Amino acid sequence: MSDLVNNLENIFGIKIKDESLFKKALTHPSNSAISADETYERLEFLGDSVLKLLSSDILYNMFPEFPEGKLSKIRSVIVSDATLAEIFKSLKLQKYLILDKHDNKQHLRENDTVCACAFEALLGAYYLEGHQKKLRTFLKKQLSPHIDEVEKNYIKFNAKALLQEYTQSINKQLPVYELADETGPAHKKTFTVNVYFRGELCGTGSGLSKKEAEQNAAAAACEKFEVREEQ
Repeated sequence: MSDLVNNLENIFGIKIKDESLFKKALTHPSNSAISADETYERLEFLGDSVLKLLSSDILYNMFPEFPEGKLSKIRSVIVSDATLAEIFKSLKLQKYLILDKHDNKQHLRENDTVCACAFEALLGAYYLEGHQKKLRTFLKKQLSPHIDEVEKNYIKFNAKALLQEYTQSINKQLPVYELADETGPAHKKTFTVNVYFRGELCGTGSGLSKKEAEQNAAAAACEKFEVREEQ
């Protein structure tokens, strides 16, 4: 057994049969020396569906009282690139990514999208080896802290939708988001966004993506307008 296999088995707690499958799952597709079939793209496609199915099953059983809309919102956060990349990096899996020298210079090893894609590809590889039940156990352990955070801070994570409902209830207008600032290196920028309603600034938020910054700006606006989650 190679070090890669031993390390993956220790991290996931699942035995590996075909090492080549997992090398594919960790190989970035920009490498011109290999074909697309030898990269993580096809396994990522499969793993994306595996992740959505297993996370849906986990949420369905964890929250029998939640309506479909709330379950969908929680799932959208926990299967996002940001969450998957955070899990991938917390498990120190980024050091196993197979990149060429040029890719390393582009900081792809720390790129959230690359890490999320590779994580989904690993799930696809384990699915092909017939480990659905063990994958569910692994995913529940990894996703539970993120599920708890979203459930406890639902307004923060659903702030854009709640703010839109609020503004439309007043005058049928939508809040307007404007990028106020970008700071930091290209591979790790911080974005600051302002949100306006009726031409007035009502919230400001920052994040590592424009989407995250908009969500935080909306949360600030919801707090200002005392918007609450509808039960």
